[in-house]
Amino acid sequence: MFSAILGIFVGYLFGTVPFGLVMTKCFKLPDIRHMGSGNIGATNVLRTGHKLAAFLTLFFDGLKGFVVSWLGLKLLGPDDILVYGMGLAAIVGHVWPVWLKFRGGKGVATALGAYLALNPLLAGILIIVWLIVTKIFRISSLSALISFAFAPLISVGLVYRGMAYSPLIYFCCAVTVLIFYTHRPNLRRLITGEETSLKI
Repeated sequence: MFSAILGIFVGYLFGTVPFGLVMTKCFKLPDIRHMGSGNIGATNVLRTGHKLAAFLTLFFDGLKGFVVSWLGLKLLGPDDILVYGMGLAAIVGHVWPVWLKFRGGKGVATALGAYLALNPLLAGILIIVWLIVTKIFRISSLSALISFAFAPLISVGLVYRGMAYSPLIYFCCAVTVLIFYTHRPNLRRLITGEETSLKI
């Protein structure tokens, strides 16, 4: 029980590191909490017009999920449910960081980082879907939502073919629900046709 609590706590703490704010401060950019969506993710950093800061935010936010999940795999093995709990905790930490009054990002990059550690094939498929949707529609939120909507189905296929362990299915379902929850405002704007497109 103690090891499970410790693992979840460590995963959450990793996730709370606000790299979006770190990068904007390093490059002396405006406070992203007062512009755009107000969250600390890479898409909002991109609204400052600084592509390098946005890329570094994307990279390090993804690295949080990757490191936590990779450490879990090395310490516990891919069939231990706690590994996936640690990955989920990192995503939750990014979305609701205690240091920022529980106002963080939307979890996409951190979730992809976790997927990359837990099952690189799944991560690769999701990235390809994201790139295709982004190329066609140039709407970041739509790309994320469509990609993560496929994740549970893909995970079932991977488990069925012996290319993943069954806890991955539950992890994917939980992450997809979380991603859709954090994108509630985007969903409303997508429905009304008011969602903004990427200018890259």
